[in-house]
Amino acid sequence: MNHSFEGLGLGPRIISTLTERGYTTPTLIQTALIPVLLEGRDAIGKAPTGTGKTAAFALPVIQRLEPGAGHVQALVLAPTRELAIQVSDTIFAYGRGLGVRVLPIFGGQAYGRQISRLRSGVDVVVGTPGRLLDLCSQEALDLSKVTTVVLDEADEMLSMGFIEDIQAILDLTPTERQTVLMSATMPAPIRVLAKKYLRDAVSCSVDVDREAPVVRQRAYIVNQMEKVAALSRIFETEEVSSALIFAKTRAGTEELAAMLVERSIPAEALHGNLSQDQRMRIVQRFRDGGIKVLVGTDVAARGLDIDDITHVVNVDLPADPEVYVHRIGRTGRAGKGGEAITLFAPNETGKLRRVEGFTGVKMDRPELPTVEEIETLRSGRVIERVNTWIRRGRCHTERALVERMIEEGGDAIQIAAAALRMARTSEYDHPIEPITPVGDRRPRKAEPRRDDFPARDHSDSAPRNRGSDPGTRERGPRPERKPVSQPSEEGFERQPGMVRFALSAGRESGIKVNNVVSTLARHGGIAPDAIGRIWIDERRTIVAVRESEAARLLNKSGQLRFGPQRIEVELV
Repeated sequence: MNHSFEGLGLGPRIISTLTERGYTTPTLIQTALIPVLLEGRDAIGKAPTGTGKTAAFALPVIQRLEPGAGHVQALVLAPTRELAIQVSDTIFAYGRGLGVRVLPIFGGQAYGRQISRLRSGVDVVVGTPGRLLDLCSQEALDLSKVTTVVLDEADEMLSMGFIEDIQAILDLTPTERQTVLMSATMPAPIRVLAKKYLRDAVSCSVDVDREAPVVRQRAYIVNQMEKVAALSRIFETEEVSSALIFAKTRAGTEELAAMLVERSIPAEALHGNLSQDQRMRIVQRFRDGGIKVLVGTDVAARGLDIDDITHVVNVDLPADPEVYVHRIGRTGRAGKGGEAITLFAPNETGKLRRVEGFTGVKMDRPELPTVEEIETLRSGRVIERVNTWIRRGRCHTERALVERMIEEGGDAIQIAAAALRMARTSEYDHPIEPITPVGDRRPRKAEPRRDDFPARDHSDSAPRNRGSDPGTRERGPRPERKPVSQPSEEGFERQPGMVRFALSAGRESGIKVNNVVSTLARHGGIAPDAIGRIWIDERRTIVAVRESEAARLLNKSGQLRFGPQRIEVELV
């Protein structure tokens, strides 16, 4: 095994750049992948987060370029704007000494600026599939001379519904090219894609570190409705410098961030509905410590390169255990300790067991901090602050006020008690929320409650029961369920506050429920929680959308796209 970059075949200019940046020893994935790519062979790379995957494909791409050739030579596809920017920055940093010109391309920026850069000459393009395909259709981006194509985070692009766009882009590149597929997991569609577009590919896989020795993993069982209350207790009793919380949906990230802010926990949501400038400002505030908590989906969190995250929290568990491993890999970096916390409802026990089976690690099952423990900590912090001021001896003005009040007949103990009460005002503004023992039914309150958190996932179009906690329902005979992608069209009439639309694509186009949701969200700007039932016919799709979003969706008619197909929208 090579233990230096020189031994991998990289040139002296790149070695010099790596040395200047403090990199002297390649990681396992770099050792495995770089020599293969330098030979020009197709490859599949699989490795966990934080193992140097970007440099593993970026360094060979840079070395095989001819800077200033006047056309795009390498193309990198990424699922999100953040990842596209990160990869672009990495390639630029490593290739700067060689004069490599790199352009990130993604939605949310003006077309004119990107087209102008392309016309001035670019060696490497890094972009998201949708915007890349748009520029190709405008004949602003020419891929006919591309020699290397990299599909980064291919599994995430698949889950976001990009598979048709990816295929359309690959079909625009030369047949004789080098193709690299980087993917954390290898679901069946990814294997089909690899078989179709890669030739005699070499598989370079680095096993996930299943022990994660510097990350403490623990799980708390809690009723679904009380996950935020449980999270508040944990945050109050631990030193949380920076935390990354994973929620299932975009709407879920917004709701959770808002609920944390209500509890005086500085938090912001990171999701695809934000503009690029907003996303970059949020990430920078997180890096600078302006906010303590970042709430995002797995997709939105891709591309975040932050080393000092102390806590990763799973408000809900992912369906794929390997995704869990990638999540917790964002803490405990650089030899520092990290905390991985999972909040799971009784009906999520199966998911938790699958994760433990995959990692080979039995998570700790501690009890949540009790009211008494939190009150003791709060009192202890107050006493410590008071003693600190006494030791500093800087309370001369306040001491004079106390002496004056005593001279006027005040009681010293009562004065001290009133002062402490005033000092603890913020605590009383945020009382400790009750936690119902798992298995008990939560008593109903007179005032209306929030919907369950996280927000509903529209991968299943059937209506959800929003009654008592799912782990405590009395189970009777299950009613017969219709296929989730084929609810009765008449059922739309029973959805108050929703408007029905017809989309000009159906089963014969290969569209499925998840494609409808991703298309409306990505191209239409419709939040997933504003989408109701979906009924797919042979040549059209009927979808219910919240009334407040009706005008927005109508205005997007002809702008929605499923793969290369433009979709018209009309009221029905």
